[in-house]
Formats: sequence, structure tokens, C-alpha cells
Amino acid sequence: MNVRPIAPVRLVDELVDRLADEHPGHRLRVAVDGAPAAAPDQLADALVDPLRARGRPTLRVAAGDFLRPASLRYEQGRTNPDSFYWGWLDEAGLRREVLDPAGPDGTGRILPSLWNAETDRASRADYATLPPGGIVVVSGALLLGGGLPFDFSVHLVLSAAALARRTAADEAWTLPAYARYADEVAPQSFADVVVRMDDPRHPALVEPT
Repeated sequence: MNVRPIAPVRLVDELVDRLADEHPGHRLRVAVDGAPAAAPDQLADALVDPLRARGRPTLRVAAGDFLRPASLRYEQGRTNPDSFYWGWLDEAGLRREVLDPAGPDGTGRILPSLWNAETDRASRADYATLPPGGIVVVSGALLLGGGLPFDFSVHLVLSAAALARRTAADEAWTLPAYARYADEVAPQSFADVVVRMDDPRHPALVEPT
């Protein structure tokens, strides 16, 4: 593997160039996958306006708006890494409301937010329409292990030491889940784009030699 340092602005430019040319005329479902310490939401946000400027209507969806209710997330306790790994994300809801409608046979009618985790209530968001040629960018952690139908994936990876260092103390209990994800799912081995984010100010593209 070749590791190529790249400025954050240039990283966005290269991703936009690639995504804008993917499946022209068809909807595209993109995952920006990474632990919060890798700032996947920030990178996903940065893609939206440049993609729209390139003629690809773009919707943003945060996986954090598709969590299961607290009664289910916390069934094994509030800091259970195994539950966090397999039981927090409402994969069925994300598929039903976002990924299937954005797929080849979908209606394009997308619900950008399903659940407000702070209030533990339905978000009551309005549906949005993603036209043919549009792109939906979904950001969050642990997105690539459940067979969700993404057409393109960006995986943001940190070394174990960097992840531990950059994870807030009150979130350190999640670290075993990320270690399990790296070991069992190994998203770095199959994601379309892999970016090393030990320091998000100085990313590096991991490319095959």
C-alpha cells in the first residue's frame, strides 16, 4: 500500500471529482464511514456544495439520526461495547427510508432523519426527493459491516493509539467496538477510498501500489 499525504481541501476535491463521475444519470448512495474521532460528518458536509455545483443534487444523512430507541440501545447498559457494535444503528430504518428509495428501483423519496436520540422521539422530519443523478451521502460509524447497500464507500481509519488519544474520555468505552469492527469487518480492505485520519488536519490517502 502507498500512503499519500493530502491537504484536507484537496481530499474533498479528489472525492468530489470521483463521485461526480460515478454512475452519471443514476442515483448514488455514498457512505463516509469512521469513528467520531475521524470526523466523518465534517468530511461528508464538505462534499455537498461542490457536488451540487458539479450538477449532482446531493442530500446529507447522518447515521446518528437513525439510532434505535434508548430502550433498545441501552438494554444491556449504557456503556456496553457489544451492544454499541451491533445494536445501536437502526439499519432496517436506514435501508427502508434512505438506501432503498435511493437505489436503482427506488422512488427517490427519502426521509433524512428518523429518530432524535436526544429527545428519544421520532424526528418528524419531512421527506425529500432525490432526483435521478442525485447523491445521498450517509456519514457515521460502523456503517460497512451490516450489508447496507452503498454504491460507494469512504472509510476513515485511525491507528488504535490515535483513536484512543482522540476519543473523548466519556466515550472510551466504545473503543473495543471499533477494534472489533477493524478485525471482523476489515473495512480498510474493501472500501472504495481509504483515508488515514490519525490527525484530521493532515489526512493521507491509502492507495494500492
